[in-house]
Amino acid sequence: MSSPSLAPNPSASALVTLDRVAARTPDGHTLFSDLSLAFGRERTGVVGRNGVGKTTLLRLAAGLARPAEGAVSHAGKVRWLEQRRELRPGETVLDLLGAAPAMVVVRRVLAGEGGADDLAAADWTLEGRIEAALADVGLPGLDPARRAATLSGGEQTRVRLAALLLETPDLLVLDEPTNHLDTDGRAAIAELLTRWKGGVLVAGHDRALLRRMDRIVELSSLGAAVHGGNYDLYAERKAAERAAAERNLDVAERSAARITRESQRAVEKKARRDKAGRAFAARKSEPKILLGAMAERAENSGARETVLAARRAEAAEAQLNDARERVERVRALTIPMPSSGLATGKTVLTLENAAWDAPDGRRIVGPLSARLTGPGRVAITGPNGAGKTTLLRLMAGGLQPTAGRVDRPVAAALLDQETALLRPDETLIEAYRRLNPDATPNEAHAALARFLFRNAAAQRIVGTLSGGERLRAALACVMTGARPPSLLILDEPTNHLDLDSIAAVEAALIDYDGAVIVVSHDPDFLNAIGVERTLELRPCG
Repeated sequence: MSSPSLAPNPSASALVTLDRVAARTPDGHTLFSDLSLAFGRERTGVVGRNGVGKTTLLRLAAGLARPAEGAVSHAGKVRWLEQRRELRPGETVLDLLGAAPAMVVVRRVLAGEGGADDLAAADWTLEGRIEAALADVGLPGLDPARRAATLSGGEQTRVRLAALLLETPDLLVLDEPTNHLDTDGRAAIAELLTRWKGGVLVAGHDRALLRRMDRIVELSSLGAAVHGGNYDLYAERKAAERAAAERNLDVAERSAARITRESQRAVEKKARRDKAGRAFAARKSEPKILLGAMAERAENSGARETVLAARRAEAAEAQLNDARERVERVRALTIPMPSSGLATGKTVLTLENAAWDAPDGRRIVGPLSARLTGPGRVAITGPNGAGKTTLLRLMAGGLQPTAGRVDRPVAAALLDQETALLRPDETLIEAYRRLNPDATPNEAHAALARFLFRNAAAQRIVGTLSGGERLRAALACVMTGARPPSLLILDEPTNHLDLDSIAAVEAALIDYDGAVIVVSHDPDFLNAIGVERTLELRPCG
């Protein structure tokens, strides 16, 4: 039986309708135009590359932004879940829920201090609804009086979602709702949305969550394509589309090559015919008037053949260019990974009762003992607050253990979810040369070009890059130096990536011949890169 927070008013009509909508960035760049979509009481996932306008689409649907062109109409209560916001000093869980003023009224009445207005306004279901909403987001028993600052980022997100449930909206609009959640939090959100009776509009790259959707809307520079079914069906169609595009390109390339050969043979045939005609005319065995007529007929025939061949070649080239463009639109991004040269039996990392205590004496992680040899794949899992990031910093050498020992005899690189090794105000070429001081300008440009930052793209400012571009740039900087690392340590590498970029990183790590230690709550990602061992952490104390 569903809780009261999961029972919005039933309706079969569209809750939000976008009619020929256009959206532009502040600098005038068009994100999409002439877009018409409707969202009702189904679960809709929105996917697309970073920067294509997914968040803008959601803000339009939620009524938080106005379109540059077209119209957006609402026929129900729509509520938006903001990704993150700064907490106010002293803010409590009850404040985050937006229920503090209503609870003050209830408590005033219970204390015998309320007037007639308080008695009329008191919501005697509030406490029960708060308990139910918190349970729905996987936080049963959470004290509403607890300071919000003591919650993890993922827990704060779940409380804000519970606040929306208290309003019983008809349509929930969620932008990357599981981005900073641990495994338990992700599972709670997925279960909630499965049981939700209203509409859901979700933008994100959490494939487990997208599998709970009823349809997928793919947003691109060409507009929106609606795919019935969940993420797995969408992925199958995309794979078939890529295969068909590759086949069409192969056919177009062979057709263009055949027409080129035929055109060349036609040119050679005409040249032989012209040569024979000149030789025949040189013998002067026929009257001049006949020779002239024969030459004119040959010239006209040759001209027609030349024009026809040119037209066929142009058509074949146009078909080939169209096939190439289609392949480029659907082709997966690739990230080349150089060899680390790591030997199979080489010891990569050793922990011996390693632990780290905060300056106030609190044990954050450990003691832990473990050993990694060769190009293994290890996942570190556990709830938020279990010390996963601290452990990665110990492994990478950014922190020294306060007890025990960490030995790492190979070169390693730590890439966190914010790719902090890159400075937001520097260009890519500056970042590369700072991290690889022995590289010449030509070597730096060549290295960045291998990771698809070619020519002017190498001068882009780091702060303007998308999450996928930043990770690709960071890999370029650490993987193409004089000594590529034998150990990659990754902290939530997919958090800010779109689905195409995640697929590219997965493919790159599959090809990488070094060792990988990764913190991730994405089971699809961990399965794809071939994780062999899992180290599960629990909060200390």
